[in-house]
Amino acid sequence: MKLPMDGIHAFVEIAEFGTFSRAAEKLGITQTALTRRIQRLEAFIGVKLLDRTTRATQLTHVGREFLPLAARLVVDLTYGLDRLRATARLAVGEVTVATLQSVAFHQLPQVLRIYAQAYPDNRVQVLERSGGMVTEAVRQNQADFGIHIQQEPQSDLVEDLLMRDPFVLVCSRDHALATASTLAWPDLVGVDLITLGGASGNRRIVEAQLARAGLETRGRFVVETTPTAVALAAAGVGAAILPATMKATRVATGLVEIPIVDPVIHRSIGLVRRRNQTLTPPAAALYALLATRLSTVDAARE
Repeated sequence: MKLPMDGIHAFVEIAEFGTFSRAAEKLGITQTALTRRIQRLEAFIGVKLLDRTTRATQLTHVGREFLPLAARLVVDLTYGLDRLRATARLAVGEVTVATLQSVAFHQLPQVLRIYAQAYPDNRVQVLERSGGMVTEAVRQNQADFGIHIQQEPQSDLVEDLLMRDPFVLVCSRDHALATASTLAWPDLVGVDLITLGGASGNRRIVEAQLARAGLETRGRFVVETTPTAVALAAAGVGAAILPATMKATRVATGLVEIPIVDPVIHRSIGLVRRRNQTLTPPAAALYALLATRLSTVDAARE
């Protein structure tokens, strides 16, 4: 039998007002309904809590012992429900988002600034991950949701596309290809390429296209992260194939970015969350803000 909280609440009100009539009025129910609530409570406990006559209502000995506990239950439940309503209404709480490092560095700060102004009491934890590690952080419940490179549909996850991000060649200004307005993939023959290894989500996309173009899928220099690739390109060690949203020319001086065409390849950036699991109000608020702000980003220009 479930705990009869309506009966406990009724009992506390009767004890406070001393009569069924005033307690029923306070609760907004009839005296008959109030009587039924008390009867269910007494049946649940197995003892009489109230002695009622036509002239007066008194607590039994057990009722007097039970009253402090009943009052605490009502207060705690009321307080807890009020907090839940406030959380739902104000979206107050903590959020953990897993994201690609490039998005964390370039797009996320402005969105978090807006979020912080709208929800000043919230705490946001950002997990910077590479490639599929974002997806796994969401799947393993380490993050409320993530910003990742979209993959093949997965039954336990839901994705919402944010942007399509083209790849560009990043090289120093004195590189042999630096003056080109665009490049075709065959133009990369003989170029000392800096490619990404490890868990990079860009690796699979770039290597597949290099293979289709008849080029070596692994460059002369293989690094783990895009900042390292940018640093090597800036030092003139080689040229890196990187997403346009990396904005390499803002990260390091002396670099140029050249669009690679015929064909243009993209990585698709999307929000990812667990299927059939409702986001908390603070997480839902940040998710919606990201969907609104980042989906308008033209990755090729900004």
